[in-house]
Amino acid sequence: MARVPLPTRPLLPRRRIDLRRAVTSDFPLKAAAILVAVIFWIVSVVNAAPTEVAREFGGRVPVERPEVPAGYVLQGQLGDVGVTLRGTEAALSNVVASDLHATLDLGAADLHRADPQDVPVRVSLASAGVRVVDKSPATVNVRIEPITSRSVAAQTRFANDPPAGTFAGDPAITPSEVKVSGPASQVARIAALYATVRFGDAVTDLVQSVQPVAVDAAGTTIEGLTVDPALVQVSVAVLPTATTRTVPVVPALRGSVANGYWISRVIVDPAVVTVRGEASVLSGVDQVATGAIDISGLTDARTYQVGLLLPAVGTSLLRAAQVTVTVTVVPLTGTRSFPVVAIQVANLGSTLSAEFDPPSVGLLLAGPLPVLSAVTLPQVTAIVDAAGKGPGAYPVDVTVRVPAGVTAQSVQPTRVMLTIRTRSG
Repeated sequence: MARVPLPTRPLLPRRRIDLRRAVTSDFPLKAAAILVAVIFWIVSVVNAAPTEVAREFGGRVPVERPEVPAGYVLQGQLGDVGVTLRGTEAALSNVVASDLHATLDLGAADLHRADPQDVPVRVSLASAGVRVVDKSPATVNVRIEPITSRSVAAQTRFANDPPAGTFAGDPAITPSEVKVSGPASQVARIAALYATVRFGDAVTDLVQSVQPVAVDAAGTTIEGLTVDPALVQVSVAVLPTATTRTVPVVPALRGSVANGYWISRVIVDPAVVTVRGEASVLSGVDQVATGAIDISGLTDARTYQVGLLLPAVGTSLLRAAQVTVTVTVVPLTGTRSFPVVAIQVANLGSTLSAEFDPPSVGLLLAGPLPVLSAVTLPQVTAIVDAAGKGPGAYPVDVTVRVPAGVTAQSVQPTRVMLTIRTRSG
């Protein structure tokens, strides 16, 4: 008869888990632990650093012109820059254009450079929590120049013609010179300073206060200059043409230039003047003479400021009351003969003697007469060179030496026979 095995029993009894009891058991303590964990999580989230991002500002920032050191000026277009900002989304959204200011960092510039240079751009930001991390362009090309000044004579320029039947007299400008200041390169370009006036329709004398304008050699206006005083007064007489006549100016020279000199040229500025008067009187006026100009003993060029003499009673001069007369005097040229100039020997050995055939030469000097007349015979020499020659006869060239200012026009003869002998004991 078979044996039936008994059912296997577990070594440890199976334990039943009571979930309800696990939850409710020590519930206050468990609830407190959960609350503490939640509080710690909230604190960590609140205190965590916000995420920063980099973003280009949605607009260009104009570069403001900085303060430059005294005595210097900044030349060039500054333009604008683009900037990249870094911060939180909230902080970046609060940045407006007025918070950004761009200027040049002149501390990094070289004030002694005359040529253009790249100067760094510095951007400041007034908004908290945001900083500038990039700018484009990072530099601006400008020129930093010293300010200079110079005095320039003001000239009158007419914008139109005077009324029909009239002409403009000599303009008068007060003051005649003004001080022009500005960048050294601009001041150096000044070719003229014009005060431009315009005639009206009425036949009246013109008196206007205008601002003079500097121009370069091409007639282009030079910007960036300061004129002191800012205004000049221009006065121009408007005169009828029917009672005027233009005639040449004749200089009245008195005396004689120094002996041996002559007048090569006389220049009068202005060469002509306008005379005003009755038509019957002007018909007999064909020139205007200057006051007497004394040229006695003159030996070089000289310039005279001399007044003009009225050509007739009832006449007047419309232009300058005096003229500039330049008298150029040069020496007369000629020749002077020195028929007998003894020949001298150079570089002859100490134990030798020399004879010449012929023993002298004739010279004809040319040059200004005052210089020629002062030349003396000892100042004129004729030399032959005996270097390296021993006893014997040699045909040699004659070299002449004359004072400065004259030349040897002729030497006769140009070659002589040099005979060298040994000195007897």
